[in-house]
Parts: sequence; C-alpha cells; structure tokens
Amino acid sequence: FDASSEATSFSACLSQQNQTLSHAFHPHCINTWLKSGGGRCPVCRASLHIMTGTQPKNGTMSDELLHHSLPGFPSALTRRIRYYFPDGVQGPEHPNPGCMYLGTTRIAYLPTTPEGNLAFRLLKLAFSRRLIFRVGTSISTGIDNTVIWAGIHHKTSQTPGPFGFPDPNYLTILFDELKSNGITKDDDPGPSS
Repeated sequence: FDASSEATSFSACLSQQNQTLSHAFHPHCINTWLKSGGGRCPVCRASLHIMTGTQPKNGTMSDELLHHSLPGFPSALTRRIRYYFPDGVQGPEHPNPGCMYLGTTRIAYLPTTPEGNLAFRLLKLAFSRRLIFRVGTSISTGIDNTVIWAGIHHKTSQTPGPFGFPDPNYLTILFDELKSNGITKDDDPGPSS
C-alpha cells in the first residue's frame, strides 16, 4: 500500500480494491488501520495476515498408518503422528533468549476418516506455521524451558479416557482451535500434501 495518499475518513475511502478480501480501501486508511494494530479486515473481520507461532524451528512432524481402528471409528485406520524436537537454544521469540530448552517427542492419533484426514492436513499446516508447540513451563512436570503444547489439543492415547478416543466432539473442537489460530477448512492444501 502507498501510505502517501490523502484521506479524510476511513469509511468513505473506498477507492482501491483489496484483491484478497474483495473489499476496497483507500491505501492511506488501510495502512493507518494496520499500523494501529488492526490485523483484521475492518469490514468482514477476516485475518489480514498469516498467524505464526514461536514453536522451535528444529522440530519434525511425521506420520504412519496403523492397521487397526480407534474406538468410535471402526471402519477407519489409525494415523499416528510423531512430533520430535531435539534440545536447542531459545531464540529472540522465546521466553529466555540464549538459554537452552529441553526438546520432546509427542505422539498423537487421528482416524483416517475424511474429517480425520482433513484435520491431519490442517495440523501439518499449523506445524509449518509454528503453532502447535512453544517453549514454556510444563504443566505436568513443572519443568521450565521445555517444548510444550501451544493450545491446539491432540489425542495422545488410543484408548478411552480424557486424552483418547472415543470422543465424538474432538474433531469439532480441533477445527475450532485451528480456526482460532488462523487455519480454517478453506486452507486445506488437499490430499496430496
């Protein structure tokens, strides 16, 4: 945007098309809006930027299919997701820059239903945007400066219980948590990813 253009009021300045949202904004006005912390479209409230997190950059995400089903999904295989982070040094985006952090390995599960496969593709996108983990204090161990979940919940058990299946609401909750992190079903890169 060209911030040198003149404008008298945001609501009246609709002279230039914003291609992504199909809303028109005067360049000076939208620049003022964005510089004041307005990260969402003032008309429809859609995010104007891609959210990224502070997940350490040295992690990996892999998956494999297990030839059995999860409780509640008798006709689907099980996808096991493995996240791995070696120990590392905190960067400027972390709580204690220059200090070491402890890595982690986490395992999670999804059914290979159409919704489960979509969830996996969106989780891959969230991982690439560094949204699934962060450096902080572990709630379960109390250890500080370690890689922990960043708020997108995963099922870490294949058996019934609070962290396992069956859970008829889990995928709905997962899609809501992804959406709150700027990732929606519209961001689905498709089955080949």
